[in-house]
Amino acid sequence: MVKVRVGDNGMGIPDSIKQKILQPFFTTKPTGQGTGLGLSLSYDIVIKGLGGELKVETKEGEFAEFIVILPIA
Repeated sequence: MVKVRVGDNGMGIPDSIKQKILQPFFTTKPTGQGTGLGLSLSYDIVIKGLGGELKVETKEGEFAEFIVILPIA
């Protein structure tokens, strides 16, 4: 497998929305300023298209990290 970790030391993702961020059309932006498709499409490509995993590790106020795990053929 190949594992790619992308993180920051920003504000993190609040627990109240963490479970929703990979859902289609979910956005925290005001109406008309975002489709909410970016992470949902990424999820579909990684999970359904490539048979991998997409994980989110975060602590509100400290960091957010996305982990993409892809199988090697």
